[in-house]
Amino acid sequence: MSLEFVSSPSLCHGSARALGRSIALFFCFSFAHAAVAQDQGDAPAPKVSIAAAYSEEITDEASFIGRAEATEKVDIVARVNGFLDSQDVEDGALVNEGDLLFTIEPDLYQATLEARKADLDRAEANLELAKVDLARKEELYKRDATPESERDIARANELVAEAEVKAAKAAIQQAELDLSYTEIHAPFTGRLGRVTTSVGDVVGPNNPPLVNLVSEAPIYVNFSLNEKQFTTVLETVGANPASLAESEQSPVVKVTLPNGTALPETGKIVFVDNRIDPLTGAITLRAQFDNADRLIVDGAFLNVQIEALEPTLQVLIPQAALQRDQRGEFVLVVNDQQMVEQRYITTGDTVGSAIIVSDGLREGESVIVEGLQRVRPGVAVDAIVASEQPGE
Repeated sequence: MSLEFVSSPSLCHGSARALGRSIALFFCFSFAHAAVAQDQGDAPAPKVSIAAAYSEEITDEASFIGRAEATEKVDIVARVNGFLDSQDVEDGALVNEGDLLFTIEPDLYQATLEARKADLDRAEANLELAKVDLARKEELYKRDATPESERDIARANELVAEAEVKAAKAAIQQAELDLSYTEIHAPFTGRLGRVTTSVGDVVGPNNPPLVNLVSEAPIYVNFSLNEKQFTTVLETVGANPASLAESEQSPVVKVTLPNGTALPETGKIVFVDNRIDPLTGAITLRAQFDNADRLIVDGAFLNVQIEALEPTLQVLIPQAALQRDQRGEFVLVVNDQQMVEQRYITTGDTVGSAIIVSDGLREGESVIVEGLQRVRPGVAVDAIVASEQPGE
């Protein structure tokens, strides 16, 4: 019996009539498998876009949470009792050192001052009389015309009169101070908060503050470093905690505002605490910013960044190449044979649209950035260089 090979699947049923049923089915399945294999072999390799890992000098940054603190701030409290006679500023006003803020009724304190001046005049008159009396008693005592006790009494009266003059002068000073306290002036330049009293209210040392005053520029930002970070900074700068603030190589400090905007100006470390907090294992540092635009507000929480003193060479890839699974982050690498490899990597900070690769990838190796869904590890690809290469 001669066997005739069928040339297409459509002839399989006809062949089954000429051949035994089982033999014909065998040849039909063999033909179909060969046809599929031929189709796969002829299919073009999927096209993907690749980008090469590149190196760039990156200045590392360490980030911390900091809090803004005004260089000067005070609650304005009345130092004498009385009715509030006038309010010379508005809520939230910017004031200069020495500006008049409030006036407490001065009439009572002016009258008290005049009374103390009159007391001084009386005390000085009594002193003059005591001096005249002592001089007379001294002369009489020399002539044996008066006993010694009379002279001693006159001398004591003079001393009492002198003490009364000193007391009167001190009372005048106190009265003048009290009168001066009726005018409340700004102790430094800054911005006021909300005024808590009204004209006509009784105010005094035991009453709540009239208003608070905060200096806005310059301003401090306090933050903390752990022991390892602090020691590294000291070793790199070659300074000790006391001299770090004065060192010319002191690290540059930057802040990010609460809305995510980076403050354009930089700050300088001006204070280092003298101990590490045993509860947190951190030490407090203070940076000072000019705060020219008043964007840092007292009490605000900020993201603080300290830049490394020297940049380091880092490997970067586009963030579009990065994928993740249960094992971690990985990229698809196209090797020299145009085959796809899966490579797990260790990443660092982002730099614009790129990300730092600290381990798992070398400079110059190509990673797939487009077409990731069309490929898998172990297949050949038709790789083309992405139109925009980072780092160029």
